[in-house]
Amino acid sequence: MANDGGRTLVASLRDDIMRGTLGPGQRLVEAELTERYGVTRGAVRQALMSLEGEGLVERERNRGARVRSISLDEAIEITEARAVLEGLCAAKAAVNATPRERDELRRLGDVMAAAVAAEDVMRYSSTTQDLHRYVREVARQQTVADLLDRLRYQSVRYHFSVALLPGRPSVGLAEHREVIETIVAGDADAAEAVMRGHLFSVIDALQALAERESGHLVRASG
Repeated sequence: MANDGGRTLVASLRDDIMRGTLGPGQRLVEAELTERYGVTRGAVRQALMSLEGEGLVERERNRGARVRSISLDEAIEITEARAVLEGLCAAKAAVNATPRERDELRRLGDVMAAAVAAEDVMRYSSTTQDLHRYVREVARQQTVADLLDRLRYQSVRYHFSVALLPGRPSVGLAEHREVIETIVAGDADAAEAVMRGHLFSVIDALQALAERESGHLVRASG
């Protein structure tokens, strides 16, 4: 299969894992994936190897591949690492942003605000991902961007769950607006600080999610 097709398959598999269509621990049988995505077994094998490198898939000798389960504790550790790296990107973006890029940041903030007003959690969540990705692009730090992509892929399922917490989209909107404002203002120190602050707020929300899930388990077993 052509390289473009291989990249498309990797993206499709990655999206299905992050959305939970292919759930944690689920076996990834080559024959089934070949039929599902309409590709060759060789293409599936290569895609699974790529996703193993990203930490989304684990393969065991003689047992095949499965979606890697990522614990909430691991998601918190990943977000702590992201706070440092994305803070750096925000600072660089504040220095590098062109007038057109500042306009695009504002536009993404408006799209996010519209999603929150419409109580559209899916759109809100996808737009936050778009914003973080765009900040990395404006930062022009490819090495950091590559590291962040891998980290984001592993933890995004939990971050979508955070977006479902009552009131969280409104909190997240205010935090992202502040990130945008500091970058647009060209204030590198402030941009780094507010981006870090936003991601530490996400960690607080992840911990709240853990407590909520723990409470559900206790009630279910009581």
